[in-house]
Amino acid sequence: MQLQDLLYGVSIKSLTDKPNQEVASLAFDSRQVKPDTLFFAIKGTAVDGHQYIEQTITAGATVVVCETLPTDLTEGVTYVEVQNSSVALGIVASNFYGNPSSKLKIIGITGTNGKTTIATLLFQLFRELGYNVGLISTVQNHINDDIIPATHTTPNPIALNSLLQDMVQAKCEYGFMEVSSHAVVQHRIAGLTFAGGVFSNITHDHLDFHKTFDSYLKAKKEFFDNLPKSSFALTNADDKNGMVMLQNTKASKKTYALKQMADFKAKIIENKFSGLNLNVDDIDVFFKMVGSFNAYNLLAAYGTAILLGEDKLNVLTILSTLAGAEGRFDYTVSKQGIIGIVDYAHTPDAVQNVLSTIANIRKGTEQVITVLGCGGDRDKTKRPIMAQVASDWSDKVILTSDNPRTENPQQIIAEMEKGVSPTNQRKTLSILDRKEAIKTACHIAKPGDIILVAGKGHEKYQEINGVRHHFDDKEVLTEQLNLIN
Repeated sequence: MQLQDLLYGVSIKSLTDKPNQEVASLAFDSRQVKPDTLFFAIKGTAVDGHQYIEQTITAGATVVVCETLPTDLTEGVTYVEVQNSSVALGIVASNFYGNPSSKLKIIGITGTNGKTTIATLLFQLFRELGYNVGLISTVQNHINDDIIPATHTTPNPIALNSLLQDMVQAKCEYGFMEVSSHAVVQHRIAGLTFAGGVFSNITHDHLDFHKTFDSYLKAKKEFFDNLPKSSFALTNADDKNGMVMLQNTKASKKTYALKQMADFKAKIIENKFSGLNLNVDDIDVFFKMVGSFNAYNLLAAYGTAILLGEDKLNVLTILSTLAGAEGRFDYTVSKQGIIGIVDYAHTPDAVQNVLSTIANIRKGTEQVITVLGCGGDRDKTKRPIMAQVASDWSDKVILTSDNPRTENPQQIIAEMEKGVSPTNQRKTLSILDRKEAIKTACHIAKPGDIILVAGKGHEKYQEINGVRHHFDDKEVLTEQLNLIN
């Protein structure tokens, strides 16, 4: 493909040599450069791609997109100077793959909690409605019934546009994708056309990356600010920052809520382990999913489907049969009647949502035993808060490892312990080994008790010092519950 076609829509400061240069592939990782590659020199948080320009030219790069031109320019190489290489990457990647997002109806879902569940519900719903559909999520990506493993909540622009092109080739009409705050700030969605955006909620998370809550909030809002006039913006009006998302958007503004007036309204009639009974826009429906947080997720999916022109009764009928995403309030009952729940809750708000849901359902005599860890190399400020929430809402808490990554897991647990009040210390244990922590929870549980294993959800690994070891919370929990006599 010719360079001049790839650069359509890119804000260029200067261009040397040949705009009709043929480009065979794109890369922003110097290790992936081969002959006739267009290389993007990106200033990352840890590495500056400008340091590798000469190396990529040696490997065969014939075009370099950069923010700062090298002092010495190599003859025969075309240099494109831009204001922001990350933005250019998104636009060029979209052009390279034929602007696939413009050939699909792409709905982006953003927020701290609920993104995966809402996106998965919409994917399942529209498949059941008979459409060809794509899904891009934290758990896994789908093109109709084909599963593509997920590595990031929102893939890099090259992988993302390649995946969207595959959806177009599979004749998908819709694509539902999670949009992380990282993806917005790092311009991974630059160049994409969205038919709609959905906001779930915003709570304490990712401050290791964004530094302040205000920056995190602005990252979410930026997604809505950039939606086109032809799209819709659907927000949770019950979230205190929900209406902030709509302040500067050009999209059609819509709301959903449980507690106040909104375009899409629901009321919880009954909430129990077998499911939720909701009144949705004056229709009573029983759903398989549990908890008030899932009432919001279901309502967001319902509102999105109606905004996309689907029939209300068809949508509610199908949603009532769906189970949502793996690792989200995923529960099992042992032969002794012990209830085991695995949930991806990895923020203070998410932990409280799950535990408050359990509190609303429990009869009052059974114990709630929570196994909780915090990930390494991530926001440290939430660690004591998560432990505080868990110990406030549980009868027993076992603090343990999550994905320590490159951090000392004992230090992570020590930081969590700081959030446990003196009155809660008597009911809190710390067990470094996650399997032992789950095993201990199962052995101290009595019939009728509820065990919550929080933090990893769908993940099938535990990352320690850069190595991923097989670890599945539900697998371990089920195995240990079955060993109880």
